Amino acid sequence: MKGKINLSMKARRDIVGYIFVLPALLCFVIFVLIPLILSLILSFYKTDMFFMDMEAVGFANFGRVFRDTLFWRSIGNILLYTLMAVPMNVILSLVLAALVNSKIRGSKVFRLLFYLPSITSTVAASIVWLWLMNPAYGLLNEILNAFGLPDATWLSHSKTALVSVTLITVWQGVGGNMIIFVAALQNVPQQLYEAAKLDGAGVFTMFFRITIPMLMPTMYFILTMTLIGAFQLYDQVYVLTSGGPANATLTPVYLIWQNSFGENAGAQAGYAAAQSFILFLIIMAVTIVIRRFDRDSAKGGK
Repeated sequence: MKGKINLSMKARRDIVGYIFVLPALLCFVIFVLIPLILSLILSFYKTDMFFMDMEAVGFANFGRVFRDTLFWRSIGNILLYTLMAVPMNVILSLVLAALVNSKIRGSKVFRLLFYLPSITSTVAASIVWLWLMNPAYGLLNEILNAFGLPDATWLSHSKTALVSVTLITVWQGVGGNMIIFVAALQNVPQQLYEAAKLDGAGVFTMFFRITIPMLMPTMYFILTMTLIGAFQLYDQVYVLTSGGPANATLTPVYLIWQNSFGENAGAQAGYAAAQSFILFLIIMAVTIVIRRFDRDSAKGGK
């Protein structure tokens, strides 16, 4: 029959694969790649969000970023937040995963309870925590007073605000990572534990000598995603502190939002684009470093 194209089985599988990948690829191009390119172009101009009165300024916006003490204050804040939040999140999610994966009564109920904060609206949860941590009538201070302890400043003091935000974000993010660890734990061969028991290994020995090494690929994945999420902290800061007090919780993403949509309503859109691109480079560098450690550990395990 004329015009009929005979395709091999491999070619047919490839076409089907491309068809399934196409929607995700289109979403990536439309919502990630194109905005990234436009943001880079915008960073070389002095303009607002509506591209009115565009003035080419070259690398002036990037030079301004490096001289902006407020931007680097936000970078310092996010680094401090990352040092607190990421280890807490990874360690706590691993411990919870090990607990709910054990054969104890009610483990599925606890798994659900630990996971619930992860599917709760960030804004709604932050509003509840804003009430709980209110220095005048908050429930947490009421509990402290019931035990004879003084009130805590929580979100209202520069020394405790970032720590309080960290605790809230860890509480909300640990459940999702716990589920990933649970899935990884269920793929660990039980024969390894049985052989270790025959050799007289205890629970902690098996955890550190078997569980941790077998979970390293998953741990690096969670570490990477948690780090990226930490550098993009915005929602909780917007609701809880608005970057205060005294810029103690100011984050790069919140500062970029202020320059783009804040009081100036986009008058510094070009400058905000330069800030966002600098932040993108920082996140990419951190991700590359983690991937390097991941490859090195994988080579060492062979």
